[in-house]
Amino acid sequence: METIKTIAGINKRIKEVKQEGCSVGLVPTMGYFHDGHISLIQKAREECDIVVISIFVNPLQFGMKEDFSEYPRNLEKDLVIAKKCKADIVFIPDNTEMYPEKNLTFVEVGELSECLCGKSRPGHFRGVTTVVAKLFNIIYPDKAYFGEKDFQQLIIIKKMVKDLNFNMEIIPVPLFREKDGLAMSSRNVYLSGQQRKSALSLFKAIENAKNNYKQGIRDKKTIISKAKAVINKEKEIKLEYMEIRDAYDFKPVEKIKGKAVLVIAAMVGKTRLIDNVILG
Repeated sequence: METIKTIAGINKRIKEVKQEGCSVGLVPTMGYFHDGHISLIQKAREECDIVVISIFVNPLQFGMKEDFSEYPRNLEKDLVIAKKCKADIVFIPDNTEMYPEKNLTFVEVGELSECLCGKSRPGHFRGVTTVVAKLFNIIYPDKAYFGEKDFQQLIIIKKMVKDLNFNMEIIPVPLFREKDGLAMSSRNVYLSGQQRKSALSLFKAIENAKNNYKQGIRDKKTIISKAKAVINKEKEIKLEYMEIRDAYDFKPVEKIKGKAVLVIAAMVGKTRLIDNVILG
């Protein structure tokens, strides 16, 4: 496994493997790997000749009062995991490599970036799409792998790739959960023992929504009101939003007719968690 820290270095290496006719799969990450990341790497390993993992905590996607400086990092452990997963290249640029001077150019996916997480975290998705577009232009992957845990992000990245004619494919990978049902997240380490127990109400709300859907309920208001009642029992959780959207274009739905996704964001103490479930 190679580790490369410069854009020039990764450009040169990718050019070499492309000349050999190899397909390239990219797994963009901010590090601090858990089983969800591993599932992305394994999927890329199954489908591509060369697997590239990028590890970069992107400052552009963090707001002024967010946890950029405290965001969990453990590069040594990440490299051990990457090697076990048989990654070929790990790209580890620093801030000065990715943003050598003040960044004046941004990629922004309009309407989709302005609702839900985009509304509560202004500029977040602009930071995500800008760094992902840079990584795509640096690495030229044939496929890039994103988890369905951040469903809004997945939809936005797909739209960016389509609108800007990136010659590549976005591969979604199912959300990964802890044994108790909590969606895997690097931020879970922030939770105290009691907060962790409280956070499980997000999973319970999702199970409630799934069960109601299976029983034939298709009305958004009914499904959401029943799911919210589960979360409202927990005093430590402040629900930011719970919404049902079309799973393909992410438009709001009142009655579920096709494939839809229920998305949730909530503060558990000072930790922001997201979760979702596909309905249909």
